Amino acid sequence: MPGDDDFERMIASLTLESLDQNLFRGFTPEPHLGRVFGGQVLAQSMNAACRTVDEDRRVHTMHAYFLRPGNPKRPIIYDVDPIRDGKRFTTRRVIARQNGKAIYSTSISFQVPEDGLDHQDPMPAVGDPESYPSDEERRNNDYARVNKEAFLPIEYRPTFDELDRSLTPRDQMFGVWVRPKGRLGDDVSLHQCVVAYLSDNYLMSTALRHHGKRWNDEDLQTASIDHALWFHGDFRADDWLYYDLSSPRSFGGRGVNFGRLYTRDGRMVATSAQEGLMRWTDND
Repeated sequence: MPGDDDFERMIASLTLESLDQNLFRGFTPEPHLGRVFGGQVLAQSMNAACRTVDEDRRVHTMHAYFLRPGNPKRPIIYDVDPIRDGKRFTTRRVIARQNGKAIYSTSISFQVPEDGLDHQDPMPAVGDPESYPSDEERRNNDYARVNKEAFLPIEYRPTFDELDRSLTPRDQMFGVWVRPKGRLGDDVSLHQCVVAYLSDNYLMSTALRHHGKRWNDEDLQTASIDHALWFHGDFRADDWLYYDLSSPRSFGGRGVNFGRLYTRDGRMVATSAQEGLMRWTDND
């Protein structure tokens, strides 16, 4: 099945090489794509932080900034700063570097799971993932003209027509069913890392679609500026998750995007937020 080898390479890349205490090295599994995928750095930095924390603690939030483009042909060094180990909360700061320069930074907070007040927004009324075209079906239906990415470890099934630029998130249900192309085992931190990886895809495109644009349009310069994630309990990332997407505002060459991840039975398990650069190329 297409994507199986890509899945194995993605999983291998998410477990970093330990260089020293709190110092790790990661690689890009598909270096010919031209730039490092932001989701890869989110997931690798989370893996680095998790390696320095007791297993009884779960990531509950991360706040990240993309500072410079990453070179996919060079390794990335992740330096973990163990800021705080509290009774129920633990904080880690991670800096990713290439050529001695910081390309990314994040703060990640961990919590010992506990009971508390519980509410959530309901999952939107959306069809089951089986009711939308698979990656393979979309590739056979001009999908390759839209998504030229050769590295496909994740199955994405959008609920909208990617080829129709006239439709905006206000006109239709705007989201995507997501699932990696393989099983992940029972390590909770790996499932969180995979969600961090996949959360970077489609998110910035939400603001762009309000204007009939795509991230790779030649008249635009696009990039992720920052990214935040909140986790709401345990889940399996290798079961279908629905990624509900919205963008309330774009201004000044930037667009704000939000995402909510739901299980098939309607439980919200993660929330994301991202501001993306979406400036005209002639503004340089």
